[in-house]
Amino acid sequence: MRTDTAVIVGVDGSPNSLNAVEWAAADAMRRQRPLRVVHAFLWPAVFPPAPPRLYEQAMRESVEEILGAAVFRARDVAPNLDISTDTPAQQAAAALVAASRHAGAVVVGNRGLGGFTGLLAGSVGVELAAHAACPVVIVRHTVRPAGPEVGRVLVGIDGSHDAERALQFAFEQASFRRVGLTAVLAYLRPEPTGPNDILPLICDQEGLRDDERRALVESVAGWAEKYPDVDLRTAVVRGRPAAVLTELSAGAELLVVGSRGRGGFAGLLLGSVSRAVIHHAACPVAVVR
Repeated sequence: MRTDTAVIVGVDGSPNSLNAVEWAAADAMRRQRPLRVVHAFLWPAVFPPAPPRLYEQAMRESVEEILGAAVFRARDVAPNLDISTDTPAQQAAAALVAASRHAGAVVVGNRGLGGFTGLLAGSVGVELAAHAACPVVIVRHTVRPAGPEVGRVLVGIDGSHDAERALQFAFEQASFRRVGLTAVLAYLRPEPTGPNDILPLICDQEGLRDDERRALVESVAGWAEKYPDVDLRTAVVRGRPAAVLTELSAGAELLVVGSRGRGGFAGLLLGSVSRAVIHHAACPVAVVR
């Protein structure tokens, strides 16, 4: 099995992680890639140098039960899928970040067993989105509200390098799913990009909108030619990108964003837009570094 093309899914036995398994299995089947189910765990530090035999046996039985349920769910989605399992003795986020260096995508549920009930996305998903070496997909609940982009893949564009990679991933997803793709560029009035920038007192909003529309068309042109089977829509919307994408995500198959856009601080690994949609989007979110 070529692990560099595998779709990896992290599981912890929670219902959300099983939702992630279903998403990952369907994605692996569509893209003809193997699936690797990963459950990472650490032995409690109170048992040096090794846990008691009975505790170790109970722990391993619990791990096997979690992996068995995940593989069963994956087989239900894709009976002939090439599936392997892994149980690294690491903290979950660290294990999945390491696995991402040799994977096509990493998929997790939006919140696992260890999350606080008030959080919309767990720490593992956020950490993965910031540090993984491949696209990270965070899967939310399966029942989604209807919206204007129902049944389509949605991708946020801002002209950054990460956005270009997000476009590639979004077109691939739309093509394999045989659904349409909507590319969205959200903007506000001109904003300063440096401490010495001087903003105009009067802004030509119509001219600015035309410029943004032209930039969007140029961004998607090459990918549209490469994927002529994908029904492409473009939308230029005045508003804060995170709010615009969150609103449009209702009913979408998938929302794809870059990890950090052109407006982010260079030292940040995860931008404000990607962080916001991870927590608030109404559909699965893919963050592409």
